[in-house]
Amino acid sequence: MAPTASEIVVHHLNDSRSQRILWLLEELGVPYTIKKYQRTPSHVAPEELKAVHPLGTAPVITDGAVTLAESGAIIEYIVRKYGDGKVRPPASGEVDDLYYTHYAEGSFMPLIVNRLILSILVDKSPFFIRPVVSLLVSQIASRGIDPRLKLHTKMIEEHIVGSPTGWFAGGEGPTTADYMMIFALEALSKQSPELLGPHSKAYVERVHNRPAYQIAIEKGGEYSFARL
Repeated sequence: MAPTASEIVVHHLNDSRSQRILWLLEELGVPYTIKKYQRTPSHVAPEELKAVHPLGTAPVITDGAVTLAESGAIIEYIVRKYGDGKVRPPASGEVDDLYYTHYAEGSFMPLIVNRLILSILVDKSPFFIRPVVSLLVSQIASRGIDPRLKLHTKMIEEHIVGSPTGWFAGGEGPTTADYMMIFALEALSKQSPELLGPHSKAYVERVHNRPAYQIAIEKGGEYSFARL
């Protein structure tokens, strides 16, 4: 079905951050259309996404004359225009909501991506030098990345434990911070579940059990990060 002139189109790449946009739209009950893209055999976005946005990455939305990329910007745009107060944090959680909204991609996700790149280096290295590369990567991860990730996951675990409702802003439902944090926690749950605390794992499971999230998965298609 073609979108109406005023309907949001989500340019959705499989196994990507665009899944969080679908979850948000389902929670808000905002009509939208999905245009799906599949990763190439090299696991990158297809060239056709560059016709939507110059960087050719996902998520991207179009809403009438507006074309917008970047998860944080998209979520804030949707919440401001269509949220109708539903995603607003309580006054006591406004600072936490602000912090974790920007922390998710600004500080946490880069560490997870760096760790993923290291694992890819091992998989893609020639067979005869793979043991050496594996040893080197293991040293970099254990001495450089993992200690920092443990520091981050400890902070996240303590924050979730201290939240009166289990949401990052302490409100009755998810806010911008939750829509931003979920992908990073899902990615780490798949990549290195031993680094996440029990309450953080339970948080991810609670999100996955929400009806709106499950509908978003059904509409978005295959999403490997939902398998815990």
